[in-house]
Amino acid sequence: MKKELFDSVCEEKVYERLYQQHARDLHDFCYYKFGDSINPEDKVHEAFMKLWEKCKEVPFAKAKSFLFTLVNNASLNSIKHQKVVLKHQAVKPKGYTNETPEFVMEEQQFMQRFERALNNLPEGQRIAFMLNRVEGKKHQEIADMLGISRKAVEKRIYTALDKLRQEIKEL
Repeated sequence: MKKELFDSVCEEKVYERLYQQHARDLHDFCYYKFGDSINPEDKVHEAFMKLWEKCKEVPFAKAKSFLFTLVNNASLNSIKHQKVVLKHQAVKPKGYTNETPEFVMEEQQFMQRFERALNNLPEGQRIAFMLNRVEGKKHQEIADMLGISRKAVEKRIYTALDKLRQEIKEL
C-alpha cells in the first residue's frame, strides 16, 4: 500500500492544502444540497475549525470525508433548528381571556384611581413607596439612597399606604 506523503493534518501547510483543495467543493455541496438559507460558507469554516481542533485524531486520508460529514451534519442541525423556530413562531398566543368585560373595565378604572392617588402623595412618600413596593428595595437601602434614617423611610412608606387606603377603599 502506498504511504501518504502527508501524515499529519496538524501541519500548517497540509491544513492549507486541504482548505484549498476542498473548501470550494464543500461550499458547493452544502449550497446545492441545502440552499443558501443555512449559510454554506459558515458551515465550511466551522468544519475546518473542527478539523483543526481534532487534527491529531484525523488522518490525512480521512480528512476529506471528515469535512464532508461535518458540513452535512451542521447543515442538518441548522435545518432542524429552523424547523423548531418556525414551529414556535406558528403558535399564536391566545387572543382571549376568561375575564368578563366588566372585570376588565373595573380593573382599568381601579388603575386610574390608584395612579391618581399615587400622584397626590407628597414626593418623599411617593418616592419611598415606589422604591419599596415597585423596585423591591429594603428600608435601609432606601434610607441610604435618600440620605435619611431607616425610621423616616418606614414612616413615609406606612403613611403613604394609609393615604392610599383612604383614597381607594378597595385596597
